Amino acid sequence: MPGAIYAEGLVKTFGDVRALDGVDIDVPEGTVLGLLGPNGAGKTTTVRVLTTLIRPDSGRAEVAGIDVLAHPNEVRRSIGLSGQFAAVDEYLTGRENLRMVGQLYQLSAKDAKRRADELLERFNLADAADRTTKTYSGGMRRRLDLAAALVVSPPVMFMDEPTTGLDPRNRQALWEVIEELVAGGTTLLLTTQYLEEADHLADTIAVVDQGRVIARGTSDQLKDQTGGDVVELVVHDREHLAAAEDVLRRLGDGEPSLVEHTRKLSVPASGGAKLLAEVIRDLDGRGIEIDDIGLRRPTLDDVFISLTGHAAEGPESGADGRTGGAGAGAGAAKKQGDHR
Repeated sequence: MPGAIYAEGLVKTFGDVRALDGVDIDVPEGTVLGLLGPNGAGKTTTVRVLTTLIRPDSGRAEVAGIDVLAHPNEVRRSIGLSGQFAAVDEYLTGRENLRMVGQLYQLSAKDAKRRADELLERFNLADAADRTTKTYSGGMRRRLDLAAALVVSPPVMFMDEPTTGLDPRNRQALWEVIEELVAGGTTLLLTTQYLEEADHLADTIAVVDQGRVIARGTSDQLKDQTGGDVVELVVHDREHLAAAEDVLRRLGDGEPSLVEHTRKLSVPASGGAKLLAEVIRDLDGRGIEIDDIGLRRPTLDDVFISLTGHAAEGPESGADGRTGGAGAGAGAAKKQGDHR
């Protein structure tokens, strides 16, 4: 039986660009799927299809058991959406924005006011609640947009890069809100540029590249694909980077990765402490001084590099499209769809 979010064979092209090339997704009810991929991989296009903002060229999808293409208005009534870019009315106050969203979702005036007050407090916006949002900073608008997506508790939520632009404190606050939602039975599809975010929140992870899902599994399952531990070291003198890279290439299990400005090298490796001792002996024999060295468990960054050949990057743009703002955006989409 399909999950709360289900897609099969989604294809979408923009001119000569094939943004989606047969995407399959299945998210069980009450779980979080982290959708990861480099810029232009197809993450945002996938979200836009599943939230009825664009139609695919082919394939099928269901959200909350409703066919996305056949019954888009019903889908909109069952979802919340927070996009990459805040969509709030800058001429309304923060409080008025949230009350408006509540009323779009047919909450009573009393309930819309109560929910707005709760969310303003939760997202550290209470002190600015009665200021017009055009006076808000970018981070404050982002938090208001996220709050708007949570005015109601829909059975299915989509969050596209939700914490981009948030400071660590507010990012942690959003993580707590997400955990509460999922504990209450909400199903969530989350795209993120922060790999630790997916590591922390997602039950399963799907890695997307060039419009296809190229790997899926739990965080631990994906990390195991990189081949075990990672040897990581920091070279003291920049002129020794090439020689140290040669050592890791010879003793490791793959091509070393270099972060040049920090002089840090890393490579997947098996052999544990014995191999680490061998690396140290070889470096010492070549007169290569190091500032730090150690073994660590693979991270999702390592998974990314292993699967796609490059690290994750910032928010998507270009052919993959932009997902407009959050709760107000979702409410507006619902209202617009109801009048088609």
